[in-house]
Amino acid sequence: MSTPSSVNPAKKHQPYVPESMEMKEFTWRAVLLGLGMTVVLGAANAYLGLRAGQTIAATYPAAVIGMAVLRLLGRGTILEENIARTAGTIGESVAAGAVFTLPAFFIARAWTPTVIPKGLGFWASMWALAADKTYLKSTSLMIVGGVLGVLFVSLIRRVMVEDPDLPFPESVAASEIHKAGQAGARAAKYLFYNIGFGALVYLGGVFNLFAPDHDFFFRVGQLGKSTLRLGGAGSPQVLQAGGISTCAGPEISPAYIGVGYIIGPELAALNFSGSIIAWGLLIPLLIFFLGPRLHDYLPAGSTSDDSWLGLANAVWRYVVRPIAVGGMMVGTCYTLFRMRKNLMAGLGKAFSELRGVALAPESVARTERYMSSRTVFALIGCTFLVMCVLYVRLSGLVSGGIAAALVMLIVGFFFATVSGYLVGVIGSSNNPISGLTLSTLVIAALLMVSMGVSGMSGVIAVLGVAAVVCVSSAVAGELLQDFKVGYILGGTPRSIQITELIAVVVASLVMYFPLMILYQGNINMGGSGFGDKALSAPQAGLMASLAQGIVGGEMAWPLVIAGILMGVAMIMFKVKSPMLVAIGMYLPFATTSAIFVGGVIRWMVDRLRERKGFNEAQKARVENVGVLVASGLIAGEALAGLVKATFDFRNKTLPSVFDHPSYISGVFVMLLIAWVMIGVPLANAGDPSEPAPPVAMM
Repeated sequence: MSTPSSVNPAKKHQPYVPESMEMKEFTWRAVLLGLGMTVVLGAANAYLGLRAGQTIAATYPAAVIGMAVLRLLGRGTILEENIARTAGTIGESVAAGAVFTLPAFFIARAWTPTVIPKGLGFWASMWALAADKTYLKSTSLMIVGGVLGVLFVSLIRRVMVEDPDLPFPESVAASEIHKAGQAGARAAKYLFYNIGFGALVYLGGVFNLFAPDHDFFFRVGQLGKSTLRLGGAGSPQVLQAGGISTCAGPEISPAYIGVGYIIGPELAALNFSGSIIAWGLLIPLLIFFLGPRLHDYLPAGSTSDDSWLGLANAVWRYVVRPIAVGGMMVGTCYTLFRMRKNLMAGLGKAFSELRGVALAPESVARTERYMSSRTVFALIGCTFLVMCVLYVRLSGLVSGGIAAALVMLIVGFFFATVSGYLVGVIGSSNNPISGLTLSTLVIAALLMVSMGVSGMSGVIAVLGVAAVVCVSSAVAGELLQDFKVGYILGGTPRSIQITELIAVVVASLVMYFPLMILYQGNINMGGSGFGDKALSAPQAGLMASLAQGIVGGEMAWPLVIAGILMGVAMIMFKVKSPMLVAIGMYLPFATTSAIFVGGVIRWMVDRLRERKGFNEAQKARVENVGVLVASGLIAGEALAGLVKATFDFRNKTLPSVFDHPSYISGVFVMLLIAWVMIGVPLANAGDPSEPAPPVAMM
């Protein structure tokens, strides 16, 4: 079968807005709108990150809100809308970097939180926070990380964005949102109807119409009766064994199912395989052996299966996740090794530009105008000098501070690249930023130990590197996603770069305030701040314990080494992406299984369109409508999630329909989602005589 011209990889990419067309793009109304969104969406995600350890992708809400507001202000162009969305998304990335690392300084007692005197008004309290030296330190880390993330990704933008093997699911979805808003009712209805449908499904779980998730328990042996004899019959070497393990059902999440649909069955299955290894093999195995010891940690009189949930999660978080981190470290190296030619080619072009003569912007096509490599390298050099001063001031160590800056510069660039690659594969919503940061933290901590640095100074240096790398990786992934959207739509790369630099500075300047408002509010309500039940900050807590453990010589290295060997074994097995498998081990089972459900739905749609004998034009229409439906579901849950976060932030209780909602009802809702995602695309294949449209997936 011949390859249709619409998906022929040899054919030159044609953006939605032709290169020859000039239209308004970088306007101050678009930038200011985006900056407003980045503050609001970033603050909401800071709240969610501290409470639940996860953030909601801001790409889709920013795209929909930007289009709506620009229409009210007077019809904006599609490229203006893209600039507003670009600026509006970066707050979520800065928030992710902030909540995953900055609370670690407080948990490790490296920093002392600001004490706000009682009786101060709101704005006086904000001024008290801004005047504290902790604000300057945390904001400096975020600005340095954000700026470096923009600059790092600018060096490898072309090779990543133009890679035909990277699907960029969320970039495609975001571009479809923009295009659907321009193309009229027929294209837009598939998107906007499903935005409403996705929001309704999500809110149904919030209002307890059904249970969006459920934990299932199963016995691994029988506690008190199961034994394991380490020897022949009659051997006295007998281990007491047995316990209760748990496994979550797929989360009833339109967003996760939509992401699985867009990335397809193969990548969704790879991701899910890691969770099977974690929750189907390692955790039951560990609980079988550790069950009698773990039982001692249960409260007196606890007999229900539910009482084992915390123990199983503790085994996953503190035993299996470090193994996954080791696997991610190997996956990172393997990913960089496989990308070595493309990376070297991209860097070679960047360095060659330093020696060449820059072309006049007017002589270059709009879609090829981006910040020169000479400017990017100069800015990286200036930022590195600032970083050296910052680390020396933070740690009080000259050699340790400079070494930490060098580690951040080298490791930060490679992890920013890997973050961009992962966004290209699975989207920013599932980008394991905390896993990449943990890998960096381990490297930095080992360096500090090898230099003889110990105590609180070493912990501060390690956490400082982790904070900058975390923000840098999050921003790099988001920017590469924005570059891809601009590539699809026909935006100007330089305008996107400038917009992102402005946005990361603004987001960094304000992100400290929601963190400390939540901290102070928790203290006022009788809590203990970061790390307690209300503000668990799980990633930050883990990073604080790792930094203290490695620098203090208490790290569980056998777990990390086991993960490294597991990663090597996966490479020897010729696993396509060891990184995705390790990510699956690191993410909750409910998340990866829901993504897998979306991949299975996509597989069913592909098989049914083949069975129905559709021609290439009809297949393209089925694919386009399917991506629009999935994009709408993702955007709908994201928007509704932000509304819920706003109510939570203001301590407003939402109504609850049932005290004990049923997960079975949720399964029927999932079947309804599947019916929509299968039926709508197949029902809109169109007439076989109609010409083929360009397919949505790039």
